[in-house]
Amino acid sequence: MYRGSLWGVIVLIADIWAIVNVLQSGADTGKKVLWTVIVILLPVLGFVLWYFMGPRTGKS
Repeated sequence: MYRGSLWGVIVLIADIWAIVNVLQSGADTGKKVLWTVIVILLPVLGFVLWYFMGPRTGKS
């Protein structure tokens, strides 16, 4: 019963982390908006795509 809600919380935390990192990246505004929309509309797939292909913050 709680596995579904735990999974939802994990996905929510991952998506918020991805959006914060997108907004802190050095990418132009259009790319930031595009990545944010992708992460919001496709929570799991959007996070995975952003993680491997998204803009980087420039921090090591």
